[in-house]
Amino acid sequence: MQETETPDRASWRVALPHTTAAVPVARALIRAALAALPRHEAGADADTAELLTAELVANAVEHTRGERPVELAVELTATGCQVEVHDHDPAAPGGLDPAAGHEPPDPWQEHGRGLLLVRTLSSACGHRRTERGKAVWFTLAAPPAAPC
Repeated sequence: MQETETPDRASWRVALPHTTAAVPVARALIRAALAALPRHEAGADADTAELLTAELVANAVEHTRGERPVELAVELTATGCQVEVHDHDPAAPGGLDPAAGHEPPDPWQEHGRGLLLVRTLSSACGHRRTERGKAVWFTLAAPPAAPC
């Protein structure tokens, strides 16, 4: 795991196995990262960060072939957090663009809601090509400070 920390931000990257076992590991990692910060510094909501992280990791494992690991990159700042999941497939994920018109998911299907959750619950989301494939990301803004 690579870690970077300054007084106003912390970031880390970790390689995860290209198996479904990566999903609970990613959830635990994001929860631990946010829990390690004092409540007033944690910024983003841990439950939402955990849910959206799990969705992106599950998609990376399910929709890419091979055994190369996926990578989870997290940046925590005073204004919130950004989470990226890197995989080796350069193809854009379908259904992530918030501006595009999307069909509602079929209520009888088990799949098809993950990116809807990412689009709906994040402050921003997207994807970008990388040298080794793509990164799919979301940001969560810190909630407003509670009055004293």
